[in-house]
Amino acid sequence: MTHVPAHPRSPVPSPPAPDSDRRADLTRRSGPGRREVLRRAAAVAGGAVLLGAVDLTRPHSARAVTAPHIYTRAEWGARPPTSPATIIKAPDHLIVHHMAFPNSTDYSLAHAFQLSRDCQDLHMDTNGWSDTGQQLTISRGGYVMEGRNRSIEAIGKGANVLGAQCANENGHTLGIENEGTYITELPPAALWNSLVQTLAWLCDIYGLSPSTAIVGHRDYNSTTQCPGDALYAQLPRLRSEVAGTLGLASAARAEAPVRRSGLPAPRTLGDHGPAVGAAERRP
Repeated sequence: MTHVPAHPRSPVPSPPAPDSDRRADLTRRSGPGRREVLRRAAAVAGGAVLLGAVDLTRPHSARAVTAPHIYTRAEWGARPPTSPATIIKAPDHLIVHHMAFPNSTDYSLAHAFQLSRDCQDLHMDTNGWSDTGQQLTISRGGYVMEGRNRSIEAIGKGANVLGAQCANENGHTLGIENEGTYITELPPAALWNSLVQTLAWLCDIYGLSPSTAIVGHRDYNSTTQCPGDALYAQLPRLRSEVAGTLGLASAARAEAPVRRSGLPAPRTLGDHGPAVGAAERRP
């Protein structure tokens, strides 16, 4: 498939070293007793956004969570949105998506920035949205980037922005797009490790339990295969690794076998399934 025309690239800084079988319960809020959402100040250092750690009361001993290195919209050369994103309440679920883009073998930072620009072009020019739909994007090289405008600002306040990534559920969820298509293949290690780190950081900020908060797109919208049969089969392992990163007790999990779901696969570039519900405000 042909990518949409690219914008001129912004200067590329030196990259850092790249580092279900069970459906989640979507009817209840995550986190013991819905602990008070923690507010954090965002510090921008060298263009990368790092949100500092604070104490979080947990049912088990916790360890300090390292914030991911998030590249800003200015760094990847985002277009201005047609309207600013709305800051909303903290999410109660974190949705894992596959982007339904090719499984590129270009793991460079320059490619990651181009990916974000191509995704934004698709969402604005083809879907007619005001901006990129998801809050965060992770490339196959493991680079984490801000998606929708004001996402980093909102996360720094313990809040969220209204996105366009999961139909009828955008008002209470945060979406992470993972570059690639994971129907039969698994993400490369760099992407997986960044996803674990990013989810642990978000669970720490919002006081969420990985075992109930981390879900796949198909858990809410059953007309999509997203995040792909192969990646969806690894969600139990993902929750376990995130819990381990947080210092929470978790059972070790091996890779699960892929089960063919029969759910619809992507039909076009970027088609990860329903992103905006009929009753939801045009994003």
